[in-house]
Amino acid sequence: MYLIIFFIFLRTQKSQIHIYTKTMKKLVKIFAIVALFTGIAFSSQAQTPAALKIGYIDFNTLLQAMPGIDSVRITLQKHQEQLTDQMDQMRSEFENKYLDYQSKAAGMSDIIKQNKEQELTQLQERIDAFQQQAQQDLQAKQQKLLQPLIDQAKRAISDVAKEQGYTYVLNNIEDVVLFSTPANNLMAPVKKKLGIE
Repeated sequence: MYLIIFFIFLRTQKSQIHIYTKTMKKLVKIFAIVALFTGIAFSSQAQTPAALKIGYIDFNTLLQAMPGIDSVRITLQKHQEQLTDQMDQMRSEFENKYLDYQSKAAGMSDIIKQNKEQELTQLQERIDAFQQQAQQDLQAKQQKLLQPLIDQAKRAISDVAKEQGYTYVLNNIEDVVLFSTPANNLMAPVKKKLGIE
């Protein structure tokens, strides 16, 4: 009885923590936007209005257009296929052992049934652990392969912003920029800087 109450309490706590985490993420985004515009307001008071120049760029679109992104995709696809092949082998092994267990379960003694069930449970746990590790491994490989391209794109954006006198450059991927003139879109000059057509 106490164990059931404890699990209900624990589940309630987890859902409250999840709701709290989502709320905090939203508050952090709102705070960041307010801080940015507050900083802009204060810096515009310190500078003349003409000195404040804000540009924007869709960083993800730029990254997808960069030279070298195709080789990153191919490398990641090959790595993912290797992980998928290993996962398929593990699942196949589990299915074969499970079918074997089902077909022979009626004639097994209790201790052999218990042993086979424990073996199946351990194999399922290994599959779950491998799947989680494979996901983390794929994300780490993606980050490692993309980081040089990200750094190169950031340097090009910084160079163009300095050359053209921009005070701030916003990433328009999250639709943070609600209005801007096309003249403040830095995509074309940054692509030119990177040699992308």
